[in-house]
Amino acid sequence: MRKIKISLLLKIVIAILAGIGCSWFFPPALARVFVTVNSLFGNFLNFIIPLLILGLVAPGIAELGRGAGRMLGATTLIAYVSTVLSGYFAYGVCGAVYPHILDADAFAVSQSVVSGNGLDPYFVIDMPPLFGVMSALVLSFVLGLALSAIKGNIMCGMLSEFREVIMMVIRKVIIPLLPLYIFGIFLKMGVEGTVMTILALFLKVIIVIFVLHVALLLIQFCIAGAVAGKNPLKSLRNMLPAYMTALGTQSSAATIPVTLAQAKKNGVRAEVADFVIPLCGTIHLSGSTLKIVACALALSIMTGMPSDIGVYTEFIFMLGIAMVAAPGVPGGAIMASIGIIGSILGFDEDMQGLMIALYIAMDSFGTACNVTGDGAIAMIVDRIFKRSEV
Repeated sequence: MRKIKISLLLKIVIAILAGIGCSWFFPPALARVFVTVNSLFGNFLNFIIPLLILGLVAPGIAELGRGAGRMLGATTLIAYVSTVLSGYFAYGVCGAVYPHILDADAFAVSQSVVSGNGLDPYFVIDMPPLFGVMSALVLSFVLGLALSAIKGNIMCGMLSEFREVIMMVIRKVIIPLLPLYIFGIFLKMGVEGTVMTILALFLKVIIVIFVLHVALLLIQFCIAGAVAGKNPLKSLRNMLPAYMTALGTQSSAATIPVTLAQAKKNGVRAEVADFVIPLCGTIHLSGSTLKIVACALALSIMTGMPSDIGVYTEFIFMLGIAMVAAPGVPGGAIMASIGIIGSILGFDEDMQGLMIALYIAMDSFGTACNVTGDGAIAMIVDRIFKRSEV
């Protein structure tokens, strides 16, 4: 019989519904079993995240540094600026909107998420990380930039193999266990009696983020159209097949052939599109960054955590770098950034779990925004280098 493949999003939705349903009749003693499992998984995440950053960011920077030509530098700079500005765009709009739609329930959510209302694990096994998240980022930069300068083939090979190990851990351990982790989180909230409040807040945040994605794409293509001298709405319409493909695949890499074809329909030269689109599929995650910042700010406001511009400036700039590490699997961006979320924003395991659930609930929309925005960057790069050739 043909094996039916269930998407990660559907698994997360089932886990949320199952967690809520089971909370109605699970006794606290049984619920604590899943709270214990979540504690173990959360501690494992804390252990693996610095290694994940090192294993994904360091080889990514080394490989970028080995690329030759001005087009690489220009594309990388534009992609990073676009990613950072999308984070600030989310922070500015959500900072103005959220207090009006989330503030009424902030105290209840704060009590449920931060205090936990007494449902504790039966036991805890500490899994201290080998080094901190910021140490992992600094080490990744040092190794990546140094190896790109000295052409260290042996070390690059070792880092590439280490990246494969980390990717295997993500694909074979973390991603498969995420539904169970989400089930435990919503089971715990259901037993504590706060799950419906949080789901109502989730729905409000999802609607805001979807509107922001549309607005971000309009802004990106208006800028690209102004630079390239083309109709922005027509250019955006030409990219819709790539958007729809990404909605289904939830993968920037899997959508590259369609994104390439649609970028060329927008008049981007083949040699430029063939270089820029695959590169941006790795380093340009403006939609994912917007979504992560918007989700994080929502939880910060709901739980009374610091949400000032200083904290989020550090977070957004580091997030733009961490996006280089986002692997080509559903939910990869949130897994690459979860360490920064914990170290800079101070989110604990429960809040990180809520971030993962909220992010994956909209994973396909973020991916679709990413790949569609790649078409705008391709238009800008094509115009810049067309002028330089004149």
